[in-house]
Amino acid sequence: MDTVDLPGRDLIEAGIDDLARRVESVPALLVSIGAPRLRRLGFAIDRPIASPERRLYERLHAENPDAAHSRFNALVRRLVSFERAAACVK
Repeated sequence: MDTVDLPGRDLIEAGIDDLARRVESVPALLVSIGAPRLRRLGFAIDRPIASPERRLYERLHAENPDAAHSRFNALVRRLVSFERAAACVK
């Protein structure tokens, strides 16, 4: 699937790459949250991280406790936007 024009493409591609390299990053955790739907859309997701929602929130909280909640929600919105756009071009 051509993802060049999809919103959040950079974040999702980085997460897929990080998962393939077994790197636990913000993008990898986000892709792990969306792994079931992303797989149904045809993306190869290698070894999603367990409990990704909790781990993503904890990571964001460690970086900036005051912004963790809003940043978590913004990242999930980007994931959902990507998934919806990908479903339209599938």
